[in-house]
Order: sequence, then structure tokens, then C-alpha cells
Amino acid sequence: MAWEEWDQLKAKAADQHAVRMRLNQYPADQGGDGTQGDLVVGHKDLEAVGKAAHELFDHFTTYSGHARVASESAASGLKSEGYALGGALEHVAERWSEQSKTLLDACAHISNHLRYTKNQHAAYESYISGAVSRIATLDKGFDDRKDH
Repeated sequence: MAWEEWDQLKAKAADQHAVRMRLNQYPADQGGDGTQGDLVVGHKDLEAVGKAAHELFDHFTTYSGHARVASESAASGLKSEGYALGGALEHVAERWSEQSKTLLDACAHISNHLRYTKNQHAAYESYISGAVSRIATLDKGFDDRKDH
């Protein structure tokens, strides 16, 4: 592409006021809350979900452990006395333990995923800001060269 052709394309693009690239904001007619950028990570709703998942993990770990120990103890006592109910309660305690682990894994996954997403979006925002800055510098250099 010749330099003159590049200048013509830039001039043509500048004349087309209806179509422009919009960075770091939503167009006015599409909503947006006035915040800078569209990769906003610190939403209070997401933070609340992450906090609730973490708290559920902590509390459920404690309380499910108490229930498991009590159920296993009762099952063992009933079995040692010859009650068939002891075996059934033992089965319930095993299932409780498996299901508790599944719930705890899900809570940890939610909390960890939200933390990862927040960090990843911050990294993307930093990368995009740097790329846009370099493009603006490059474009300014082309404009400066044109003036000379």
C-alpha cells in the first residue's frame, strides 16, 4: 500500500462520521452505566456470590463434619447391638459424606472461578489499554509525518 493510498483511506474514514470505533464505553443508545470501560470486574453482585460460596464452604465443612461423625458413631453403636438400622444409618452416613464433598467442591469451584475471572479480566483490561495506547501513538506518528 502506497503512502498516498493510506492517507486517502484515513481521510475517507475521518469523513464517515456515522461509523466510528468506540473504546472504553458503550454507545449512548445501548445503555451503560457511565463507568470507564466495559470490562468491569468488581461487580458487587458477583462479589456477593463469591463471598456466599466461600462462607457456605467454611460453615458447611464444620457442620457437615459434625453430622457425619455423629451419624457414624450412632451407626456403629446400633450395629454393635445387632440392630439392622445400624447398617442403614451407616449407608446414609456414607452417602452424606459423598454428597457433602460434592457440595464443598462446587462451592470451592464457584469461589475460585470468580476470583480467577476477576484477575483475568483485570489482565485483559491492562492488555487492551496498552494496545490501544500503542495504536494511538502509531496513529499520531502517521499524522505528524503527514504534516511535514
